[in-house]
Amino acid sequence: MTVVLSQLFTGISIGAVLLLVALGLSLTFGQMNVINMAHGEFIMAGAYTVHVLQGTISGAGGSLLVALPVAFAVAGATGVALEFLLIRRLYARPLDTLLVTWGVSLMLQQVARDVFGAPNVQTRAPGVLTGSVQAVSPGGGDLVLASSRLFILALALLAVAALALVLRLTALGRRIRAVVQNRDLAAVSGIPTGRVDRLTFFLGSGLAGVAGVALTLVGPIGPTMGTNIIVDAFLVVVVGGIGHLKGTVIVAFVLGMLQSMVEYSATVSVAKVLVFLAIVAFLQWRPQGLFTLRTRSLA
Repeated sequence: MTVVLSQLFTGISIGAVLLLVALGLSLTFGQMNVINMAHGEFIMAGAYTVHVLQGTISGAGGSLLVALPVAFAVAGATGVALEFLLIRRLYARPLDTLLVTWGVSLMLQQVARDVFGAPNVQTRAPGVLTGSVQAVSPGGGDLVLASSRLFILALALLAVAALALVLRLTALGRRIRAVVQNRDLAAVSGIPTGRVDRLTFFLGSGLAGVAGVALTLVGPIGPTMGTNIIVDAFLVVVVGGIGHLKGTVIVAFVLGMLQSMVEYSATVSVAKVLVFLAIVAFLQWRPQGLFTLRTRSLA
């Protein structure tokens, strides 16, 4: 029982990381149908924000807390610049957005190499997050829970709650939902769809920056760190249902737990392959994803 619960917690923590990364994609991909391959580089920007702040602020704990809003702002501003300069000209051509943002991601990776160097760097975690919490499992054994993983789980749940509140209770959220349901009708109703798109990109990219801060607690950071997780994030969004927040949350944790359970009896590579095959089989049965977003569009 202790082993099962330990693997379950590992899966939940993996799911929390996937959820943080996929939240921003769910927002931008769901509303604007933009396949943003540079989303991983926004994650990288958030991670390097921690690295820079630790060089200027004494104390790992203080720098991490400051890095959360700063990374959100830095990644969000980068996303707005990308939307304003390139993506707003390609909204009707999703495959072109894939190619353009892939090129932008390569450019941002090279910028990171030029500024910070090609080798990965390690950031310092706050002392309170370097230990673990011990609990007694129902089977009588000791269940060890890493404090950093608990923090990432709490951060992911807080991000989901904040995003849900923004979408449900604020004027911006109502405008976002109106544009998702019918962009043309929202435009003729007086909603500035261009401004809504930029604000949506700011939120989605900012959440990627927060995910980058969380990933500094898991391992080293480098110019290609976003590339290693962006595919998994896209799978979470597609399987959960494009533009559906609830589906993103459920699928992120399910895939995390599935990967953890398979890794226990196989290698990491085999687990990746088996999880990917399970996703392919699911999409063959339900190509629209776990949930379908209801719209008022006639197209």
